Amino acid sequence: MSVAFTKEGDAEAAAANLPDRPVSPHQNFVTASGLAQLDAELAAAKAAYDAALANGGIAADRTAMARATRDLRYWSARRSTAQLVESGNCAIVRFGCAVTFVRGDGSTATYRITGEDEADPAAGRIAYVTPAARSLLGKVVGDVATIAGNEVEIVAIGSSSDRKRPVA
Repeated sequence: MSVAFTKEGDAEAAAANLPDRPVSPHQNFVTASGLAQLDAELAAAKAAYDAALANGGIAADRTAMARATRDLRYWSARRSTAQLVESGNCAIVRFGCAVTFVRGDGSTATYRITGEDEADPAAGRIAYVTPAARSLLGKVVGDVATIAGNEVEIVAIGSSSDRKRPVA
């Protein structure tokens, strides 16, 4: 058979067939700042979708339209399932609270327990479903938890929003 009668893979068509972003099976708990972040992401996805439509949609740029459609589906789903959880009293480590602990080597770290979409360990926010967060939840100051196989002692718990992780 001649090559002229075979259809070569079209890079644009492959890019336009983007798989959906995976949606977590866990409950979509969010803090107030996480809900605001979801709203901003959804607004950005709607703007990208509208821009792709204004620029001719699929006929003009299949990749941009596919990306915009995929992101709009994802952020719409995440926003519709978001459950706002107030941290309340942070006498114990709970969702939305910031917890500071000391490692065995004397270094300290502070993380806020958040929803999955707002988690950013480099900024001091970890998702409530992570092993580290699960080992910290329910603890009080003075308790010991195990994180990544190492024991840490909880030295402070607070409700301040989005605290940065101190470098020690």
